[in-house]
Amino acid sequence: MSDVSSAPEQHTRREPRYAGAPAIPAAAPTVWPGSPQPLGARHHIGPGGVAGTNFALWSAGAEAVEVCLFDDDGNETRCPLTEHTQEIWHGFVPGVGPGQLYGYRVHGRWDPWTGARWNPAKLLLDPYARAVDGEYALPPEVYGHVRDWPQRQLADTVRDERDSAPYVPKGVVVDSALGAGPGGGDEWAEDRRPKTPWPDSVIYELHVRGFTMRHPGVPPELRGTYAGLAHPAAIEHLVKLGVTAVELLPVHQFAHEDHLLRRGLRNHWGYNSIGYFAPHAAYAAGGTRGRQVGEFREMVRALHAAGIEVILDVVYNHTAEGSEPGPTLSLRGIDNRGYYRLADDPRHYADYTGCGNTLHVVQPQVLRLITDSLRYWVQEMGVDGFRFDLAAALARSMHDVDMLSPFLAVIAQDPVLRRVKLIAEPWDVGAGGYQVGAFPPLWTEWNDRYRDTVRDFWRGALPDVRDLGYRLSGSSDLYARGGRRPYASVNFVTAHDGFTLRDLVSYERKHNEANGEDNRDGTDDNRSWNCGAEGETGDEAVLALRRRQLRNLLSTLLLSTGVPMLVAGDEMGRTQGGNNNAYCQDNETGWVDWSLLAEPAWRELYALTSRLIALRRSHPVLRRKAFFSGRAHGPEGLRDLAWFTGSGQEMSESDWYAPGATLGMYLSGRDIPQRDERGGPIVDDSFLAVLHAGHEDGRFRLPGPPWGQGYELLVDTAREDQREEPGTVHPAGEAVVLPARSVLVWRVLP
Repeated sequence: MSDVSSAPEQHTRREPRYAGAPAIPAAAPTVWPGSPQPLGARHHIGPGGVAGTNFALWSAGAEAVEVCLFDDDGNETRCPLTEHTQEIWHGFVPGVGPGQLYGYRVHGRWDPWTGARWNPAKLLLDPYARAVDGEYALPPEVYGHVRDWPQRQLADTVRDERDSAPYVPKGVVVDSALGAGPGGGDEWAEDRRPKTPWPDSVIYELHVRGFTMRHPGVPPELRGTYAGLAHPAAIEHLVKLGVTAVELLPVHQFAHEDHLLRRGLRNHWGYNSIGYFAPHAAYAAGGTRGRQVGEFREMVRALHAAGIEVILDVVYNHTAEGSEPGPTLSLRGIDNRGYYRLADDPRHYADYTGCGNTLHVVQPQVLRLITDSLRYWVQEMGVDGFRFDLAAALARSMHDVDMLSPFLAVIAQDPVLRRVKLIAEPWDVGAGGYQVGAFPPLWTEWNDRYRDTVRDFWRGALPDVRDLGYRLSGSSDLYARGGRRPYASVNFVTAHDGFTLRDLVSYERKHNEANGEDNRDGTDDNRSWNCGAEGETGDEAVLALRRRQLRNLLSTLLLSTGVPMLVAGDEMGRTQGGNNNAYCQDNETGWVDWSLLAEPAWRELYALTSRLIALRRSHPVLRRKAFFSGRAHGPEGLRDLAWFTGSGQEMSESDWYAPGATLGMYLSGRDIPQRDERGGPIVDDSFLAVLHAGHEDGRFRLPGPPWGQGYELLVDTAREDQREEPGTVHPAGEAVVLPARSVLVWRVLP
């Protein structure tokens, strides 16, 4: 142990000033025994009708715990929690109410060689804090070890005795009326939730701050906030577009990485969580002393009132504390060996996430932390589902990914969580971590096979169309097992991670220099095509081709069986200038540019996207609940799904293996294997879609009877304005022109 307090590293001290903190007695208040349940800080009426707050913290190996209360001037009062019940330290502090700032100091052994990293000089955030006041800057005092120890390879083993309290955010005791009541009941009546069935869902991935920062209809003081997303101008765009759910990039309290702060950057995306119950304070317009909780809830209510579900992107696989050289902010200082997976050498961490650490989900209290958090966001904050970042890391038992793991088993039997939407990012960076198609029936998955196949087809890189057929029809090769359905596949062409849709057709190489990592970060496997020029160009032929490719990609996505996911701004040509890893671009690069809608070309793209979503929502054949059989039905021998070559003939087995850039897909509305609410059959129109990725015009002969008598053209992506004359019908048997690189969609006339 080394005392370095006499020679601190030079740093500008941040003197915290808080408005409205309750006065704290000069002497430490009396701490009553309180209760070990529930965990966290709960304000309520205690024994004898006395109001106060119960504090409860799990730490299996700690020797002592203090809850530390802070006033407006940053003065600290330490209250020992002397009660210790089943590894939970607890106590009731009379007189402590909503708005109180607090943290913990946890005493114990310092022995990194065995994974013990207790350091009471470091103020720790309550893992169950409902709100957080302040942001993390990462001076040396915030680290549990001496960062500048002369032997740098051993720096993490030398304890730093400097007090971190002046430099770290504090937890906030939250009024139960703002969603932190001790009862834990579901405060959101079921009729407040849209409850959109999976097959009918259209997901829109957005960033609370990035979506609203430049929106001209959102008042400046609300931009970048939960209140900004709840504003009618923001919601109007979502409603007109027709999406059914927003998938919010992480809104759990997160911290910015030290290497970004040193470069003058910030973590924009938020995949660096530190508080699993707290809405990120920086996204609150109305203040951070607990009011962000109510503001988040009002945002959810506003979206629900518009018929839009709220899905959270959650990061339970790792925390912002990183590996052993990282800061001591919360879990590391509470019980490092209990919360994190440690390597065979317990000084180091098992890292299945690529972020330095992995939560030890098989540990019961860690599993409880995650499930308590999930239930809180459903029951008290009103959200409708979750997308789990690197979900394979959560499904690991001891080392291997296990679909019978404790995490998946608990979710499957939980009466609250099994009812909400659950989306897995079905991989992590560890051995055996790629698990697309392997999750159990309760789950849907991000389908990166869909992404890669569609990108490759439209850039002319598929050797044949076998894989494309699977992706267009629901990926039965991946999901038609174990009772899963087509909506197990979340289809996407772009996501927050990677190129935007416009950049996908404008860049062949990443351009991440602004991230400050010498363009080393971000994937090199973009599967993109720049249409003949890298980046911005004045060549109108190239620009027209790019716009056509955007229409092709969006049409393919929204006509495919499964659950489509769009990324905010893709419907109106948003660009990040070729940056395919804009995680640290909290600026115009990472924000949606609403001025694009003033340009006719991007308004047309938005209109096409909206029209395709409306078409999908109007026709059950485009959002099937069951996989296609492909078998002939009835005396006419029609199939529910049929595939055609460019000659208008049904595809043979050999056609699937032949090189080709054209694929016709016939969807029969007569044989939909689902029933209406009264058990009656559902009958729909039939559709024919032809995807032609060739660089020259082709021809396609429209199938004759029994497939159809005529074909009404609905979509032609070769057209800029998409305004086909109503009632235009092509007779069966006609050989129609397939414009180069285009999608044509017809409604079949019986």
